[in-house]
Amino acid sequence: MSSLSTTNTTSFSDRYGRLLPGLLLSGLIAWGAIALGKLEWMQSHGMSALTLAIMLGIVLGNSVYGSLAPTCGAGVAFSKQTLLRLGIILYGFRLTFQDIGQVGLAGIAIDALVLASTFGLAMFLGTRVFKLERNSAILIGAGSSICGAAAVMATEPVVKGRSEDVTVAVSTVVVFGTIAIFLYPVLYQLNLGWQVLGATPTAFGVYIGSTVHEVAQVVAAGKSIGQEAANAAVIAKMVRVMMLAPFLVILSALLARGKAKDGGHDKAAKLAIPWFAFIFIAVVAFNSLGLLPAGTVATITDIDTALLAMAMAALGLTTHMSAIRRAGIKPLLLAGLLFCWLIAGGAAINHVVASLFA
Repeated sequence: MSSLSTTNTTSFSDRYGRLLPGLLLSGLIAWGAIALGKLEWMQSHGMSALTLAIMLGIVLGNSVYGSLAPTCGAGVAFSKQTLLRLGIILYGFRLTFQDIGQVGLAGIAIDALVLASTFGLAMFLGTRVFKLERNSAILIGAGSSICGAAAVMATEPVVKGRSEDVTVAVSTVVVFGTIAIFLYPVLYQLNLGWQVLGATPTAFGVYIGSTVHEVAQVVAAGKSIGQEAANAAVIAKMVRVMMLAPFLVILSALLARGKAKDGGHDKAAKLAIPWFAFIFIAVVAFNSLGLLPAGTVATITDIDTALLAMAMAALGLTTHMSAIRRAGIKPLLLAGLLFCWLIAGGAAINHVVASLFA
């Protein structure tokens, strides 16, 4: 009996001991990214901890990580997979169902239409025009249509994309989301004359929240206009983020259906249910009850930021620049066209829906 107990203890120690070096490396990069993300310059330019973590990871992954991979590989893989799912689940503590009530039916309709049209356009242009691999188009579309890097990372387990595809998709979010921070204040001034989106900062804030990629970029763009616009932008963005879970479920079902057709079977292909998406919804529901003190929720969201930053760092560590170079200019062109659609098409959707609900 004691022999069996000793064996189990040794097995447990060996298994999790292998993870420790990689977890420490991912954690160290995440800590550095979070610290950098708190700098005023970084915040004013919409550079979130997640974006910085993958950038730092790529730098180290293409320099010193090669010699560390045999020791750190298991922990880095754990960060990229398991910690990612846990991070997406805990992301639910940033949201409540009350957020939906603040934007009303018009806000929900705007977010849903922007998401559906942007992702649909990504699939059409990506696979038909640019001839990209389907997974690459899906990841770029998810990043543009929902919530940037977090959406790309959440979609990866469903499509089982390659590290370089994920990194390319995240890179497009960084490029065009950063451009948005500087462009949207200019658009706001133009809108004061044209009044396509109404004359109030709140209306323009909803436009920002429904069309800009990352939450951090939404905050930066909104604050450059004013606090009223920033508040509306964040609420609209949070509702858009909440659509991530149903998006993943629908995407998983569509992919399974496509596999069944490709295989020529009458039976549907096995549906890869993203269970973490359902748990994410459950966490949002629990958070909506307001049972936890604000300080506890703030601590949980800090832990969540660390977990997601570790996942992004691990992704960067396992991404090779040569693979990104092989991807070429097409992913960037696709993301650029989607960005143009978010600006022009998003404005049209905001204008029409706001008019209908006026």
